[in-house]
Amino acid sequence: MYRSEYPRPSLVRAHWQNLNGLWDFAFDDKNVGLTEKWLEKGKFPLKINVPFAFQTPLSGINDQSFHDYVWYRRTFKVEKQKGKRYLLHFGAVDYECKVYLNKKLIGEHIGGQAPFSFDVTAFLNFVEEELVVWVSDLSTDEHMPRGKQYWKEKPEGIWYNRTTGIWQTVWLEIVPEAYVTRMKITPLYDEGKVHFALTLSEAGQKLVLQGADNLLKYSATVNTLEHEFTLQVFKDKKDYDTKSWSPENPYLFKFTLSYGDDHLSSYFGMRKVHAADAITYLNNKPYYMKLVLDQGYWPESLVTPPSHEALEYDIKMAKAMGFNGARKHQKCEDPYFHYYADKLGFLVWAEMASSIKFSELSAWRDKNEWQQIMKRDYNHPSIVSWVPLNESWGVNEIATDKRQQQHALDLYNFIKSQDKTRFVVGNDGWEQVITDICAIHNYNHGHHDDKEAIAAFNKSISTKDALLNSQPAKRPIYANGYAYRGEPILLTEFGGISYQMSEDKGWGYTAVSDADRLLSEYKRIILAIKKSTALVGYCYTQLTDVEQEINGLLTYDRRPKLPVEKVKEVNDLIQKYK
Repeated sequence: MYRSEYPRPSLVRAHWQNLNGLWDFAFDDKNVGLTEKWLEKGKFPLKINVPFAFQTPLSGINDQSFHDYVWYRRTFKVEKQKGKRYLLHFGAVDYECKVYLNKKLIGEHIGGQAPFSFDVTAFLNFVEEELVVWVSDLSTDEHMPRGKQYWKEKPEGIWYNRTTGIWQTVWLEIVPEAYVTRMKITPLYDEGKVHFALTLSEAGQKLVLQGADNLLKYSATVNTLEHEFTLQVFKDKKDYDTKSWSPENPYLFKFTLSYGDDHLSSYFGMRKVHAADAITYLNNKPYYMKLVLDQGYWPESLVTPPSHEALEYDIKMAKAMGFNGARKHQKCEDPYFHYYADKLGFLVWAEMASSIKFSELSAWRDKNEWQQIMKRDYNHPSIVSWVPLNESWGVNEIATDKRQQQHALDLYNFIKSQDKTRFVVGNDGWEQVITDICAIHNYNHGHHDDKEAIAAFNKSISTKDALLNSQPAKRPIYANGYAYRGEPILLTEFGGISYQMSEDKGWGYTAVSDADRLLSEYKRIILAIKKSTALVGYCYTQLTDVEQEINGLLTYDRRPKLPVEKVKEVNDLIQKYK
């Protein structure tokens, strides 16, 4: 079985059952399965390897054509235990689904990026369980958060093959009647404290928290369904110096928490980000973000990582090249990515898939899924920015359209209302309204022998005024009625230099013919960024090739295109704030 590891590494319980593996599968291209009651008498002629989408080789089907309605089915057994509840978890199902257990509908979900779960205790027979999932994922719906999944049948340009259905782990978790349903952890960095907010299924049990180093301790009998408490973490300046989380020192406070018979283990990091005087700060010190765009696709499995080790490898390679973080682009990544980012020390700008066109429905879908994603990922110290919109995707007329501007404001304000500890980048690229970081995309760096284009690019990023007045995609940096308010300015997409290492042809924003030229071109652009008097960070496009885009520093199958230590030498040329 692929993806057999425990699926939620940041919050671990001992008792669980993995439901990945071989499932029965059927295409329902005419969308007749519900009316014809396939749940009861349907034939499932195919086999699929969950959690891989049918469009991928690892699924065992490998069919990239349009199939908007699909069915899954499998059986499993579970032991009946007195006083236990059984929670059925789906890491992600793209896009809408109905879930049935033993012929009964147990729930529905909308949203292709976010996890969801159902308490299925009352639906189990404890003999042989039959689990059936119906999925709707409309291939050409441009009002759906779809990210890089193309609405045409063949991928082209910056658009890739689609992902339909189950694409993250399915699993069963066994918990006691009284258990922790949610744990929200907020570092209060300046106070040296950490705040816990717990939601519980039942009141009346004793709560005990024990730090791995025995320095953190808390206990109380809880008589309400919500319980909050604050603990002192840092005792003195030495603790701030040695136990603050950062890419250079990814210190994590590990702990166990018991609520009655519910036992879990987790961790948190003491970390703060803020901006002042147009500079980004990490733990109250100026910090220069050197990010790489990471789209999280693999040739054998598309958006599903083939293993959790694949995510660890990507982060280690990025760090070896001198990047201290990534902009995780147009997807809500597998939980193991954030776990390894926490553990290894890697900043993350977290995005969700964007819609392509704006409507009341797309606006609802955006907010609906964002609130689910933030619940899943709030506790990760590695996440320092939320990015609700990218390059005006899904809000194409935002430069002048008041409704679309309001939608961007709504997303910004909603995210800020839920999270006071991170940056919110309102519309990464251009046509920004309110944002914590002025994020600019510019691929106009020119070919190595195009002196005029090179000079124009260097000038366009050289000063604050040049950056704010630039229109690198013939779009203004701020939407009509909005203007720069002193936020830090980062170049958050640039480069995209293609270097073809195989017979597979593709494209980049410019092209080179060998590794030496790729390195020299990368160095040229980094030196231009270094000379800028206004830029305080960057994000290079991109970490890996993806399908027809061959502009990664690694190939699609993760082979370095040039020595990683040479890339690090170039990134190390910028030592601002050291």
